[in-house]
Amino acid sequence: MSTTPTTTPTVPTAAGPAHAPRQLRWLIRLHRPALLAGAALVLLTGAALLWLGGPLTDASGAAWKQYNACAGNSLCAYDQDAVVRYDDVYNYTTVAVLAVPFLIAAWAGGALTGRETESGTAHFAWTQGVSPTRWLASRLAFPAALAVAATGLLVWLHRLAWKEAHGRVDSVPSWSETATFYANGIVPVAFALAGLAAGALAGLLLRRALTALATAAVALGALWVAVDAAMPHLWPAVTKVSGLRDGPDGTGLWIGEGILTADGDRLAVPCYNGIVPECEAALADLDAVNFYREFHPATHYWPLQLVTSGIVLAVAALLTFAAFRLLRHRTGTARRSAG
Repeated sequence: MSTTPTTTPTVPTAAGPAHAPRQLRWLIRLHRPALLAGAALVLLTGAALLWLGGPLTDASGAAWKQYNACAGNSLCAYDQDAVVRYDDVYNYTTVAVLAVPFLIAAWAGGALTGRETESGTAHFAWTQGVSPTRWLASRLAFPAALAVAATGLLVWLHRLAWKEAHGRVDSVPSWSETATFYANGIVPVAFALAGLAAGALAGLLLRRALTALATAAVALGALWVAVDAAMPHLWPAVTKVSGLRDGPDGTGLWIGEGILTADGDRLAVPCYNGIVPECEAALADLDAVNFYREFHPATHYWPLQLVTSGIVLAVAALLTFAAFRLLRHRTGTARRSAG
């Protein structure tokens, strides 16, 4: 007597990944206008940076060469328009690069999670076999890759344009100038990911698109202010001591300066020119023996960038973890209430 073997249906273990392409297609379809607008912004800013690092740098460099050759001759002519045009485009493109993380935060809060939770689209997706965790993961993974690619491309082009003008255009900002310091490095990339995480958390927490949009942008701004205040102290600074007749010395990212007394105390600077009798007397009254200045030289640029980026990425990871925890708590509570 033969028995017909029974076959137990096997639930595909790849059900999760099978949903991923469908979720990605839906994400792209749902946010196509924002993706197209973001792509246009990146392309326009990238083109402006290429223009800045090429023709504008050549024209402004030639104009500055003419100006320096004038040696103070007021009748000497040079191309002032080229200098002004370079400065304007440099400032505009720098602001555009630094604005990208805020735009990502606003979009993530207003549309990526805020609008979907407000309209009920997210809840509908959860009833169609997509778990809340997988839903949120799909909302973060692809946008995170785009944020890194777009922001990384723009900061790379900005740095190339700045380096091309360095030593040729006298008005190009120093590496330590705040906006240039950030736009030339990897910190904006870390802030883009932090903005994405902050927006996702704000959307889930507030469940109102406009409120989440504003909250995410403000939160990212507050984080940037805090990081900017802490950044000079994240790496050991250099202290340079100089004579009273020389004044404080040392160029770079300035932290602080003062006078050193014979007892080793550090005091505020009452005056800077020890050659002037009045200043010399004031320094003598304080028993000053030297000036000092604390600063970061150019060699500290990448250590500061790396440490600062690491801290911002850690904050982004915490915000992402909080978003998943919040979603798991709310959906779990909803299931228990329904049951």
